[in-house]
Amino acid sequence: MITVSENAKQQALTLIKEANKPAETFIRVGVEGGGCSGLSYKLEFATEMREGDQVFEDKGIKIVVDKKSFLYLIGTELDYSGGLNGKGFIFINPNASRTCGCGESFSV
Repeated sequence: MITVSENAKQQALTLIKEANKPAETFIRVGVEGGGCSGLSYKLEFATEMREGDQVFEDKGIKIVVDKKSFLYLIGTELDYSGGLNGKGFIFINPNASRTCGCGESFSV
């Protein structure tokens, strides 16, 4: 399962509203090769499902992840930080053995 913090929920709802996205908009998360630690996170708003997608809902936010990426993201929490060290969505991934300083890439 992939969960969403209260901060991430509020920010996602704000961004969806500001961008005039349709009501069926969800967050698509994924993993791809690259980044300074070997794997990078992908995050985008989407409205169309793909074959093999895994669907989760937490705090009213629908999260969709492809089957391959899910193996790297099991148990991950999507959070949002608005602090002085930078703002943005962050992944709290219990499967990551190492992450880079920016938090956008990891290795297992």
